Amino acid sequence: MATRKEEKQFEKEMKKIRKARYEKMKDEGIENYLTPEQIRYNKNKRIIGAVWPIFRFLIIFGLGFVILYPIIFMLSTAFRPSEQMSDPSIVWLPKSFTLKNIEETFEIMNFESTVLNTLKLNMIASLLQVVTCSITGYGFARFNFKAKGILFGLVIAMIIVPPQIITIPMYLQYAFFDLFGIIPLITGDTVSLIDSGWPMYLPAMFANGIRAGLFILIFRQFFRGLPKELEDAAYLDGCGPLKTFIKVMVPNAKTSFLTVFLFSIVWYWNDFYVSSSFFTQNETVALMLKNLSGTLTYQLFNNQPPGIRAMIVWLESGCLLTIAPILIMYIFLQRYFIEGIERSGLVG
Repeated sequence: MATRKEEKQFEKEMKKIRKARYEKMKDEGIENYLTPEQIRYNKNKRIIGAVWPIFRFLIIFGLGFVILYPIIFMLSTAFRPSEQMSDPSIVWLPKSFTLKNIEETFEIMNFESTVLNTLKLNMIASLLQVVTCSITGYGFARFNFKAKGILFGLVIAMIIVPPQIITIPMYLQYAFFDLFGIIPLITGDTVSLIDSGWPMYLPAMFANGIRAGLFILIFRQFFRGLPKELEDAAYLDGCGPLKTFIKVMVPNAKTSFLTVFLFSIVWYWNDFYVSSSFFTQNETVALMLKNLSGTLTYQLFNNQPPGIRAMIVWLESGCLLTIAPILIMYIFLQRYFIEGIERSGLVG
């Protein structure tokens, strides 16, 4: 049996032989030692290696431009005077910049109070939804119970089925809210929850808010990926299911909680369907942006609009004001957001 010293010496000699063989092939021409198929394969590989980086750059550049085009157009338009919209010599860069469009749109949208009202609705609904969806997702991930498959099928249906299907019964429920007949027994009549925050808060309290099915799925996938030994150790220490969830699972799922919270904030921020269905006086950013054209016509132009092309500068200013808070939030939290996406089971 060869010793370790002899094995090392053998490896050195083989390395020298391989190196000498490669140098000889290099001097005489490697092509002389290859078959025609191998030569053709190496040639095609070199061509693909040279062309693919260029092709990949063009694809990424094209996709990036398609995605960023609306934002570039928004920035180019929001800061130019309205009369320059009819100037054919201006494409992207205006001849002069102005903040007048932003200031007027800010005032017309009553942006400060509108943002505060939207944040109040969004924060409460999002926090409630994160809590209830996390508990629901944990239940689907870790517990076995009757009709579990059917109930999870309903969760998937929440993602697939559009909310417009249940808008009318939901509106009637909130307009004549009786809490299973208890309220009429006390007050003698039903109460109306229209124009209050409850049409957003109540569904979130029962894991049925905006995109709640997706959030339950995210939590379920994440909790399924955690080791079962964590719960077993907690049970041995005397923790029940709820205490185990609070003390063990929640600290390990911080990134998923942040991801779901950011998703919820964005979708509640951009929502105008639910808001327009249940609010007639409650101002939100999405509703103000949806009605901005009519508001501009009434307040800024005295019911005599200058034309849609000239009005674009104020409309784009409203869009820029609307997305600015979300962009700022994403800039500061993007690292945690991307980490939560990777660990939630949505990719990979």
